Amino acid sequence: MDAAAREAPEGGLEWRVTVPEGASVAVEHEAGAAARAWAWALARAAAAWSAVAGLAGKVWRIGKDDPRRAVHGLKVALALALVSVFYYSRPLYDGVGGAAMWAIMTVVVVFEYTVGGSVYKCFNRAVATASAGVLALGVHWVAGKTGQFEPYILTGSLFLLAAAATFSRFIPTVKARFDYGITIFILTYSLVAVSGYRVDELAALAQQRLSTIAIGIFMSLAVAVFICPVWAGQELHLLTTRNMDKLADALEGCVEDYFAAGPRRPAQAKSAGYRCVLNAKASEDAQANLARWEPPHGRFGFRHPYAQYGKVGAAMRACAYCVEALASCAAAEAQASEHAKRLLRDACARVAARCARVLREASRSVATMTASRALDFAAADMDTAVHELQGDMRSLPSALAAETPLVDTMPVFTVASLLVEISARVEGVVDAVDELATLANFKQVVDGDDDDDDKKGEAEMTTKVHPLNEPDTDVEAPSPGSQTAKAS
Repeated sequence: MDAAAREAPEGGLEWRVTVPEGASVAVEHEAGAAARAWAWALARAAAAWSAVAGLAGKVWRIGKDDPRRAVHGLKVALALALVSVFYYSRPLYDGVGGAAMWAIMTVVVVFEYTVGGSVYKCFNRAVATASAGVLALGVHWVAGKTGQFEPYILTGSLFLLAAAATFSRFIPTVKARFDYGITIFILTYSLVAVSGYRVDELAALAQQRLSTIAIGIFMSLAVAVFICPVWAGQELHLLTTRNMDKLADALEGCVEDYFAAGPRRPAQAKSAGYRCVLNAKASEDAQANLARWEPPHGRFGFRHPYAQYGKVGAAMRACAYCVEALASCAAAEAQASEHAKRLLRDACARVAARCARVLREASRSVATMTASRALDFAAADMDTAVHELQGDMRSLPSALAAETPLVDTMPVFTVASLLVEISARVEGVVDAVDELATLANFKQVVDGDDDDDDKKGEAEMTTKVHPLNEPDTDVEAPSPGSQTAKAS
């Protein structure tokens, strides 16, 4: 310990600062217990305020992104307030007895964000409660005739029915549509069967609970359907169209990232849109299952082919896997030479743009529920661009034989091959959309029904079905490789 440290007063803090001249200055600071406690309290208060402000910001952003979430909270509160009248009003309370609280519990457990979710839970709860109650009353009546064997019969029936019902939840079809109902069935049967052994007026008790549950179900459905309804079918419909647009943007973004001039740049935000498509299967399956329970609304009638949306989503995911591989090529360390990229850049960009156009036309067809010839024109345009790219790929080795080793051109060949595969999988998306249009009876658009913009876009695609026949005025002069491909 040096002399300066020994000279420091006891209980004090010392900082030693070295100035440019090499001298040192000792600065002493004494902090009492009260000052340290005050500083700690201020720090904790600032941290608490920061946490509260961050939480408030998240809540605000959630409500701003989708105001229907805030409306849903108000709808649940309204349903609970209305159903609580049966508990606070003496005439209504006397009509349903002490089981009025079951109506409030029913609203809490069956009210969902979408109409389909609410109908699904209401139907399952009503059917399961009624069937379990009637079955329990029947078993209780039979068991009551046996005298001292009544508890054994009730316990045995409870064991068998609970085991069978629980096992049925492993059946995929039953689990997808009636999982909640089976849970309510087990719960209701257990309550009625067990409590019936000690309750004299079991039928009256079951009738009161059924009536209050029916009141809760009716109130939940009335609020969910008639006040700012959120339809699961429409949510599935919009999810499909949004994912198509994101997939189109991601495809174009990945090709732009790969062929960007200069040093490698970070991936664009739109290039990651394919991840939304890959992660959408659970949402698509859940919404398709709930949409089947919804009544007709808008252009979504009875037996609307919601299952076909799952096939469209599967076709999009097959395409998204290739786009993910394309994004990996853009972020890879091993890259082709700039000269090799330049020879295939225009053809690859053209294929990506045509594939993206097909996806956007398919999205537009699904969004408007119309079947237009523009999708067929875009698909034909995409096929032509793919044939051009394949021709340039065949001519590329001869064009680079004397300049670049073939092994250094493999990365760009990989990208071009992925684009060819993506175009084939985009055709699968088109086929799935065409099947959806047939099953859902999409409106057939004739020439007189399109607006001026749609006519202009269709005319543009009609004239550009064969881009080989028109000069490229906005690109560089064709390379020897591309000339050879076009000649072949």
